[in-house]
Order: sequence, then C-alpha cells, then structure tokens
Amino acid sequence: MNGHPLVSIVLPTFNREKTLAKAIESALSQTYKDFELLAVDDASQDKTQSILLEYARKDARIVGIRNEKNMGLVRSLNKGVQYAKGAYIARLDDDDFWLDPQKLEKQVAFFQGHPECVLTGGGQVRVDENGKEIARLVFPETDEAIRNRMLFNNPFSHTSVLFRKDAWEKAGGYDESLIFSEDWDLWMKLARVGMCYNFQEYFVCYLEGSQNRSREHEVRDALLNMRLRARYRRDFPNFGKAFLFGCLALVFSFTPFHSRVRTLWRNLI
Repeated sequence: MNGHPLVSIVLPTFNREKTLAKAIESALSQTYKDFELLAVDDASQDKTQSILLEYARKDARIVGIRNEKNMGLVRSLNKGVQYAKGAYIARLDDDDFWLDPQKLEKQVAFFQGHPECVLTGGGQVRVDENGKEIARLVFPETDEAIRNRMLFNNPFSHTSVLFRKDAWEKAGGYDESLIFSEDWDLWMKLARVGMCYNFQEYFVCYLEGSQNRSREHEVRDALLNMRLRARYRRDFPNFGKAFLFGCLALVFSFTPFHSRVRTLWRNLI
C-alpha cells in the first residue's frame, strides 16, 4: 500500500565473516519475498562489512547499517528495528540460519489471520561448531501455555520470531540496560500488549559453540533472570514455582558442569 515491504528482517552482526553469508542466504531462500534485510554491522574489524556491501550490491532488499563504534547487541537491535519500514519484524543472527524456506510465509499468514497475535516463533535445531546436532527444541504452542511457562524460562527462540513493530513500540523496545535475556524481557512486555504463538516446527538452526558462557557468566545471568522473574511476577502465573526453579538454576550455575545442566533444563521444561 505504501511501497514499503511488509517484513523487515533485523540481523545484527559483529566480526562474523565465516558465518554471515549462510545466514543471509537462508533469508534470500525464503518463499516469501516482500521483505527488507537490515544488517546492522557493529563496527566489525574483519570482512563482515565487505560481505554486506557485496550482497547489497546484488539485491536492493539488503540494507547495510554500520555503527561508527561498537554499540553492543541490544542497542544494535533497537537501531535496526527503528530503521525498519515493515509492519512485521523478523530476527536473524549472524551465526544462525533459517531451516524452513516457508518460515516467513507461514508466520505472515498467521498474523494476517490472527490480528490479536503480536508475537510468533518456532522450534530450533542446536548444532556445535562442526555442524553436529546437539538437540531439537520446540516451545509451548498456545498463548495460555506460553504464559504458564513465561516465568520459568525463555519460551521463544530469538532468531525464529516474527513480531509486530507497533507492538514493539508500545512495549518500549529492547531494554538496553540488559546484557543478557533482552529477548525474554521483550517477550514479557509484548505479551502485555497481545497474544503469542509458537509453531511446532523447526524454523532455525542455532549454533552453540565457542560462544558458550563461562561459569562466572552463568552465575551473573542466573541472577539477572531472577530479577526478571520478580519484575514480571504480577503479569504471569506460577511465580512461586518459577522462583524455585530459578534458585535451582542459580545453584547449578556454580557447578563445573553448568553448560550441560543448562541444556538439560531446556529439554525438560
């Protein structure tokens, strides 16, 4: 209607010359074509910028946005969404890629049939740096199930989501004071605005490799997640059980096998 694409894909990137092209190609392979891809380069020092320029030269839907200095992931995310012309925002990370070529088509159709829904996502396949599958995860499907799970753990895979930009604006965007779980925080704010849904299909391949956090980061992040649970305790059910779950996660974050336990938690809940 206004000449703008319906979907804006926001892809923040930093020094990912080895994996960026695969992420972009997975977007270009989508059956749904009415999109723009906003790649926010957070002052990369490798060949990331030249890769983006080459893709932008070949396809006008790809727009490169370069930060003059490193701003961090969350500020880059907000910057990308603010630049977006689309009514719907899709997320894609520079070391992940979409598995389902009909991902966007399915999510757009769902939004158009469910105007009350502000956020959709799907499942993920986790792989290591060699491409070996580690786990397959699907997330709670219905709005009720998502709300019941919300305070326990993040009920969406970040790079699988599609959300409405106007709902993102009402929610206040990503919280730039957070260094972790900025996506989980956003989902809780979006759920205040409207309904949520998860497809029971595998939409994204998620790389879990050298970016695994240290024990110190696990402890820090477990404490942050406890604060998020407390912040939204009046918005979602099961705070008592979720708080206990968070306490257990905090205890296990001190153990030498914290990463393995974290993966187990994701599969159990």
